[in-house]
Amino acid sequence: MPIVNIDLREGQDPKQIKVLVADVTQAIAKNAAVPEERVHIIVNEHDEEHFS
Repeated sequence: MPIVNIDLREGQDPKQIKVLVADVTQAIAKNAAVPEERVHIIVNEHDEEHFS
């Protein structure tokens, strides 16, 4: 069961995040030879001040 962590700056468009998650899920499923439902994506959004 692949687990992918994605860290983004806070304030991203939720629709874009959904597309990103779908694309990453498909890529991981294809390249790891696992069903998409076995891929788990964790998206963390961080305050701007936490980036340099």
